[in-house]
Amino acid sequence: MGSIQLQHVNKSFGAHAVIPDASLEIRDGEFVVFVGPSGCGKSTLLRLIAGLEDTTSGQILLDGQDMTAAPPAKRQLAMVFQSYALYPHMTVAQNIGFPLKMAGMDKGAIDAKVKEAASVLNLTNYLDRRPRNLSGGQRQRVAIGRAIVREPKIFLFDEPLSNLDAELRVQMRVEIAKLHNDLGNTMIYVTHDQVEAMTMADKIVVLRAGVIEQAGAPLELYNNPRNLFVAGFIGSPKMNFLTASIEGVDGSSSRLKTAGDSLTLPRAVAATAGDAVTFGVRPEHITNTQGQGIKLADVKVDLVENLGGQTLLYTTTADGQTLTIVLEGQREAALGSSVTAYIDPARIHLFNAAGAAI
Repeated sequence: MGSIQLQHVNKSFGAHAVIPDASLEIRDGEFVVFVGPSGCGKSTLLRLIAGLEDTTSGQILLDGQDMTAAPPAKRQLAMVFQSYALYPHMTVAQNIGFPLKMAGMDKGAIDAKVKEAASVLNLTNYLDRRPRNLSGGQRQRVAIGRAIVREPKIFLFDEPLSNLDAELRVQMRVEIAKLHNDLGNTMIYVTHDQVEAMTMADKIVVLRAGVIEQAGAPLELYNNPRNLFVAGFIGSPKMNFLTASIEGVDGSSSRLKTAGDSLTLPRAVAATAGDAVTFGVRPEHITNTQGQGIKLADVKVDLVENLGGQTLLYTTTADGQTLTIVLEGQREAALGSSVTAYIDPARIHLFNAAGAAI
């Protein structure tokens, strides 16, 4: 078992509340990703769960037991840090088995557990090497192996891929996801990279200034963001936001004006005529193909990025607002030319003046 409950957890340094009031439930076996900008409190929240920081108030329950005041060694957790923290004079086998040696386990049992962990992480052929003879990805796998041999209920990862290059990050994402599938343990993973969050998580927890803005499955947050912050943070390229105003609302539709044009949405929104709102649409939900959705606006092409499988258009509307468009495949568009942007009205997001979805 490896369930976690945070009940009104607060962490303050003097008068400054880093985590004002966090409540969250993590089910046994879930892969949960804490994501948010630098300084949002995600690593602090992880350290509170690990017992590396004292909780100012609230409770942390592990498998239903109150462990708020318990030392880290009593929590049956294992943590993998951004820094590999390997001993340079030890071999891979010695680094992986070091926690077991410190716990007083006999050499035969240590060797068996090290070999088992090395097999899971494809490190069997590297057990006699020292860290200086390994790549960054291999060193990170050694650090993960050191956590595996402890047989924890829960794994905690604090930005473990930040020191790797782009290709290795992708490779290690896959390996950590496979590890979760193989072991079935609860895993909590901290990152500022929303692509990592989307591709790895069963549940994403989006934080801002220590507050949990939204928690849910990746596609739930992508399709139904609760507010402007979540909408802008989840998705790459980020969601387009345009200023707009409500022209009218009836029982089954809403009319609004944005980018110089009027649009009709096939749903009523919690707003009245004259209200200023923010209009949101993801770049991949815009096309320049007539007949696919309704017209949003005629826009001027400022920059074209050809990625092979996709073409990104960076454009400007007639009223000076920017709009990013992602088109599938390889498309031609001349700089300075005018294209018409079409959208599926069901894909439109609206936010009120307070930033809440309506």
